[in-house]
Formats: sequence, C-alpha cells, structure tokens
Amino acid sequence: MNIYTQRLDLSTLSAEQQAIIDRQKQAENFLYLDFDTRQRSRFKADTQNQETIGVDLPRTETIKNGSVLADHQGNLIQIMAANQALIEVTADNDFDLMKGAYHLGNRHVPLMLTSTALYFEPDHVLEAMLHQLRLRTQAVQAPFEPETGAYKGNHGGHSHGHDHSHRHGHSHD
Repeated sequence: MNIYTQRLDLSTLSAEQQAIIDRQKQAENFLYLDFDTRQRSRFKADTQNQETIGVDLPRTETIKNGSVLADHQGNLIQIMAANQALIEVTADNDFDLMKGAYHLGNRHVPLMLTSTALYFEPDHVLEAMLHQLRLRTQAVQAPFEPETGAYKGNHGGHSHGHDHSHRHGHSHD
C-alpha cells in the first residue's frame, strides 16, 4: 500500500508530474473524499480504481479539491471533493442571503458560498433558523469546499494571531 506523505503545490508541478496527473484523470484514477475526511491528516482510502492507499500528512490545512499528494517513491494521486449530503440555502434577494451567511458564520458553521446560494452540512436546527429568516433550504448532493476564513494559516481552529480574553464581566444583582 502506498502511503502519501506530501502535498504538492499545483503551480510547481513539473511537466512530467502534470502528465501523470492528466493520465490519471483520463483513466479516472483519483481519490474522491468528502469534507470530513479531507480535514483529517491520517486515513486509509480507496481510489476510483479500488487501490487502497494511506495518507499521513503533517497537520496543516484541509485537503482541497484538486490537491495532489505524493509518496516517497514519487507516486502521485489527485484528490477530488466527493458529492455529499448538503443543505442549499437560497433567497429572493442578495441581502437576505447575506443575512443567512452572517447568522451561519456567527455559529462557526463550515460554509460554502456561491453567488446564488450557501451550502452547509445538514443540521435541522440551523435549517429551522434559516426558515425563520424566510430563506429557502433544500437537501442536495454536491462537492463541499467551504471557505477557509480570513485568518487562514497553518494552525487551523479559531486563532486570530493575537491574544484576547473571552471573559465578559456581567453584573448579576
């Protein structure tokens, strides 16, 4: 079993490496992964050609759709975002859709944005909240590539790069 341990930058692939990726695409030999799996740094999976591979990456960022991984022997595999169950949110106007994005973002929900819709993983409580805001929701199957955030870095999580307190003083008379 090949163990893939490196992420390659697509912009720095050699002509030979790009040719390998192109041949794999033609042969439909790549790895479809859902968002939850692409967030992990270690896992086993089966390629489209039913070859079992291992992934053991340093903990950094989520594996993106189209990412290329390499093993120590120079073998390459491209990762594709798999279709998965999502909730699509639409509205009658841009402002209402923006309000939906605000309320979902305020709850730190992984959220994929397009010009006409928002997408998140199924959650009936969030759907009910969106319905109260007069937004439409529907279940769909689609690849999920949520926004990474303005503070994207190698740390992940909820870090802003500066210290601050989450304590709030309240008087309870």
